[in-house]
Amino acid sequence: MTQVRLFAAAADAAGTATEDVSSATLGELVQILTERHGEQFATVMQRCSVLVDGRAVTDSSESIGDAAVIDVLPPFAGG
Repeated sequence: MTQVRLFAAAADAAGTATEDVSSATLGELVQILTERHGEQFATVMQRCSVLVDGRAVTDSSESIGDAAVIDVLPPFAGG
């Protein structure tokens, strides 16, 4: 199991800030989370950055099965 940490709009859309998920790839992770949390969450995920153990990952086929922590970060505004 991998701990997924959701921030800001992603946490709001999911109704939780953390959850445990088992998935082999980034694409599978997004699919699992979308099935759990619905279309509003899917819309937010389209704008999010994903860090796998602190490393940015954009390729949905990227293997993440052995990751300890995945952070889902919506775009931030401010200065």
